[in-house]
Amino acid sequence: MLPPSSKPYLAKGMWSWCVDHGLTPYLSAKVAGATVPKGYDRDGEIVLNLSPEAINGLTFEPEGIGFQARFSGQIFDVWIPAENIIALFAKETGHGIALPNEMFTADEPGGEKHTPPESPGKGGSPGFKRVK
Repeated sequence: MLPPSSKPYLAKGMWSWCVDHGLTPYLSAKVAGATVPKGYDRDGEIVLNLSPEAINGLTFEPEGIGFQARFSGQIFDVWIPAENIIALFAKETGHGIALPNEMFTADEPGGEKHTPPESPGKGGSPGFKRVK
C-alpha cells in the first residue's frame, strides 16, 4: 500500500502562503475524474480561483481538495482528486508550486504498469572493470 499523496499537503502550504501575503491562489487541475462544472475547462484542464472571497468550505484532505464556488451564479460543489492537481500559484506573480504526477504500482487503483529498461544482450563483459 502506498502512502497518501503529498499533493494536497503541498498545495495547502502554497495556498496559505498566497493568502498570508495578500495574493490570489489559483489551482490548476486535470478535469477527468474531478467534480467540476462543464464548459470551464480548456484541453482537459481547469484553473480555479481559491481565494477566500471566491469559495466556501475549502478542505485539503489526503484524497484531494474540496470546496463550494459559484459558476454563472449557481453554487457548485467542486472536488479535485489528489492525482488531478497540477499546480497551485499566485495569480499576481505566477509564483507557486508545480506538482508532478506521482508513481503508482500496477496493482494500485489507477496505477500504471512501469516496465524496467531492457537489459543489454547476453554475452560479453559487463560495462564495469575492477580498478585497484
